[in-house]
Amino acid sequence: QVQLVESGGGLVQAGGSLRLACAASGRSISNSGMGWFRQAPGKVREFVSAIAKSDSYTSYTDSVKGRFTISRDNAKNTVYLQMNSLEPEDTAVYYCALARTYSSRYTPRLLGEYDTWGQGTQVTVSS
Repeated sequence: QVQLVESGGGLVQAGGSLRLACAASGRSISNSGMGWFRQAPGKVREFVSAIAKSDSYTSYTDSVKGRFTISRDNAKNTVYLQMNSLEPEDTAVYYCALARTYSSRYTPRLLGEYDTWGQGTQVTVSS
C-alpha cells in the first residue's frame, strides 16, 4: 500500500516561492496520475494541479496557471509543486494524492478520482 508524505511548506512573503514535495513509499507511482489539492480554513478542499501517467499532460486550476508547476521524478518516486509569485490567497494546507487508474493522458481534477492522500503541509503567505 502506498504512503504519501508532503514536505516543503512554510511561511513566505507575497511574491515569494516554495517548492512542495510529495514522497511516495510502498510502491512506484511512475504509472499513476498524481495531484495536488489545497484546503483553506473554513473552505472545501480544492483542486490545484495534476499530472497524468504520461508526464506530458498536466492540468492547473485557473488561479495558479502561470505561477505553479507540477512535475515528477520517477527515480525518486516523488512529485513536486513549484509555487512562484505566491499570493495571500494561496494560504492553505496542501495535500498530494494518488489517482485511481485512468488513461495515460488523463489529469484527474475531482476529489473522488483519488484514493490515497498525504497528511498535508501548511503554506502561509503573508501580505
